[in-house]
Amino acid sequence: MRRGFTAEQPNSAELTGEEVIAAYAVLDRSVPRVRANFVTSLDGAVTLDGLSGGLSNKDDQELLGMLRMLADVVLVGAGTLRAEQYNGLRLRKTRREWRQEQGWPENPVLAIVSARLELDPHSSVFTEAPVRPIVITCESSSAGRREALGEVADVLICGTEAVDLTVAVNELVKRGLPQILCEGGPHLLGSLTSADLVDELCLTVSPLLAGPGARRITDGLASTQAHRLDPIHVLTGDDGFLFLRYGRG
Repeated sequence: MRRGFTAEQPNSAELTGEEVIAAYAVLDRSVPRVRANFVTSLDGAVTLDGLSGGLSNKDDQELLGMLRMLADVVLVGAGTLRAEQYNGLRLRKTRREWRQEQGWPENPVLAIVSARLELDPHSSVFTEAPVRPIVITCESSSAGRREALGEVADVLICGTEAVDLTVAVNELVKRGLPQILCEGGPHLLGSLTSADLVDELCLTVSPLLAGPGARRITDGLASTQAHRLDPIHVLTGDDGFLFLRYGRG
């Protein structure tokens, strides 16, 4: 990464791109791991004016791209896909080359979670995808929509009335995609948290007070149990941003 990340220690020097990659690399990529990446304001908002971009900066966008580079599959909810106007998931050239040097496919796979399948098979997220996307749904979804989306994506049925994310994660692992990066939205993170599937959270803290009204990074049905993640590191970036990494163990 090219911008000013430093470790949160006295007299810390700016980290090189390779050092930042090393800071987020996992020791054994064969071990399944669900990593979530979110940005939040100081007062806990996940969006400004309905989008996460208002809370982000160039360092955060660099980190997002790097985490995608380290992932086998990027998991996103259909609502976030539409709100954030995703296109085909293609890494920039230098990141594709880095993955090739590791012996990995050039791009990670995009996996979309949608119970209702309100997805347009003619959308650029499918038509411009360098790798055939995956759509994760449940048995109660429309058979006609499953058939239409099956022309442009691999459709996985995980669950009956709702998407069973435990089954979904297992299916991704079976496909050789154990390193899973969740990019949201809050409902998807809430469901992953309730199922105790979140192994790691990378949280960007933006130095803004958003005020009342915005959602938190997690949403959905209330969980009856909290799940602990331990601090791994804190990096600082330009403009007062903090980059936190928490994980199991």
